[in-house]
Amino acid sequence: MTDRHHYQHALSPAVTGAVPALSVVAPMHNEAGGAEALVDEIAAALSGIEHEIVIVDDASSDDTLQALRSARSRHPQLRILRHERNAGQSRALRTGVLAARGAIIAMLDGDGQNDPADVPSLYERICKNPDLAMVAGERRTRQDSAAKKAASRAANAIRQRLLHDGAADTGCGLKLFRREAFLSLPYFDHMHRYLPALMAREGLDVAFAPVSHRSRAHGRSKYTNIGRALVAIRDLMGVIWLNARARKPGKISEDA
Repeated sequence: MTDRHHYQHALSPAVTGAVPALSVVAPMHNEAGGAEALVDEIAAALSGIEHEIVIVDDASSDDTLQALRSARSRHPQLRILRHERNAGQSRALRTGVLAARGAIIAMLDGDGQNDPADVPSLYERICKNPDLAMVAGERRTRQDSAAKKAASRAANAIRQRLLHDGAADTGCGLKLFRREAFLSLPYFDHMHRYLPALMAREGLDVAFAPVSHRSRAHGRSKYTNIGRALVAIRDLMGVIWLNARARKPGKISEDA
């Protein structure tokens, strides 16, 4: 059974009605304190856009699911998917994208540090340019610790030097992309941090836009600087290998 068929089978029969223009996908793990507020913010920010909100609860052990059910009572466009086992942010993102009905996806971190108010301007930009596969946010005035910001700057500098992906802040969780483009990319754990490079590998156009950033109000970070660095080295080598093995066919045309 293919991934797509599997996720179609898993969808609730209650998912009916007009296909939304935009699907917001946000992975969550133990975010009970901020889950309802984030859904409220997304719904308010996108009140003028036909949208759905797809939250993927990555096997939370707190009351995240209950908080999301409460939010759904106010926002019927909210869909809640739940992993039986914790599988990480990239798998949760893929779960959400596979289940999403919109042709354009807005990816948000589930911790509330991305501001949903930034989504409409990025959505307008990608809608106006059919050649764009993705508009990636770049955080301004980051609300993180000095150690985390320093580690991020170093990691971004190394990644840019090796991948030449044009991304100054690949760790920003706010990105809008075409669903079809995302599903054409090779999947691996932590791929969400390399989307600009992976899009470029497929010959797809990517743009960048400044977005705001907020302090974490609830819960705690799922990563440490040391843990992130150790994983990043392995992932970076994998993406370099993928790029080295890519062969671009140039323009593709069909003979009439």
